[in-house]
Amino acid sequence: MIMKASELKQKSMSELQQELLAMTKAQFGLRMQVATQQMTKTSEMRKVRRDIARIKTVMKQKESQS
Repeated sequence: MIMKASELKQKSMSELQQELLAMTKAQFGLRMQVATQQMTKTSEMRKVRRDIARIKTVMKQKESQS
């Protein structure tokens, strides 16, 4: 699920932290699939990494505005 920055900007910091936690868990699961050679969609890793970066960017922007 690719998230847009505009969608993320509407969320609160606690919601962003929950999203970040969920994404890092998804990334861990994907890394385990790579390690056990069960990965079929290799593009998923890239999408999850970019979503994590997008969430962190929005969180930093919200911190600097406060």
